[in-house]
Amino acid sequence: MKKEFDLLSLGELMLRLSPPDNERIARGDTLGKQAGGAELNAITGAAMLGLRCGIISKLPANDLGTYIKNRVRLCGVSDDYLVYDQDRDARLGVYYYESGAYPRKPRIVYDRKNTSVNKLTVADYDDSLYQAARCFHTSGITLALSPQLRETAIEMIRRFKAQGTLISFDVNFRGNLWTGAEAKECIEHILPYVDVFFCSEDTARLTFLKEGSAREIMKSFTQEYPISIVASTQRVVHSPKRHTFGSIIYSAREDTYYEEPPYADIEVVDRIGSGDAYISGVLYGLLSGEGDYQRALRYGNATSALKNTIPGDLLSTDLKEIDGIIREHQSVGRVAEMDR
Repeated sequence: MKKEFDLLSLGELMLRLSPPDNERIARGDTLGKQAGGAELNAITGAAMLGLRCGIISKLPANDLGTYIKNRVRLCGVSDDYLVYDQDRDARLGVYYYESGAYPRKPRIVYDRKNTSVNKLTVADYDDSLYQAARCFHTSGITLALSPQLRETAIEMIRRFKAQGTLISFDVNFRGNLWTGAEAKECIEHILPYVDVFFCSEDTARLTFLKEGSAREIMKSFTQEYPISIVASTQRVVHSPKRHTFGSIIYSAREDTYYEEPPYADIEVVDRIGSGDAYISGVLYGLLSGEGDYQRALRYGNATSALKNTIPGDLLSTDLKEIDGIIREHQSVGRVAEMDR
């Protein structure tokens, strides 16, 4: 049966405020505003590559909520499953981001306690939601925000899975939201429902206390749980402005690892959302070319590499540009200096 959406995602939508030109939060007087949030970042790229995507969340019924809704629409993501908080104390999560330059690291200050998304419940939606998508995605950030949102997310995972929906989950561990032990205990309860699992090697070691090589760690998740695909990013931070990025995908069915040479010496403009962009590329590849895991890897790596060069949380691209980046990455000959 054809589904209305290729991909639906559950998560908090946030306002990002950043000082311009490498200015400091503690000193500058000007802040630029943008929309963001891990799950929105992840599906924005997939929508721009051609998938039909929608976001599940709750926004305050005020001008800030309207700003975020308009940004969602501008990215080509459906707002059909956005609901609105009419309470007088309705809040939108905010974070302040200060970019870095060696030896100064990027810094973030969060203001996201008691935000409207934490009031979201399964009662906000009709049961038809769970039959609407081929794939459902969420992350550990959503599970960590509050007990109520955690309960909502887990119940949604169960209901989507019961309808045969592919479940995608990104650990996306944040130490300022919960401890590694809390994350491990919670996430291990939902891993029996997960089909596509995103977890970096560092997170696997620190949060799940895994040992062994990166490949051994990835395979172990599929041996312990009915996970089909494990994707693990590998980022080398040479400085805040220069990164190398690659990844590995493991398919349990084929018992095969997929890799390619990493994108070396990426000129980083803004790294926020680049991990989410990787997810968007991988999910695009998986949902548009079933079983072609090497292709999914290429889209994930290219989409993430590109996002590092774009200001703000949200990706800005299309399939033609990403295909061109992939071709040039695979090329051994001369590459044009300008796209014209």
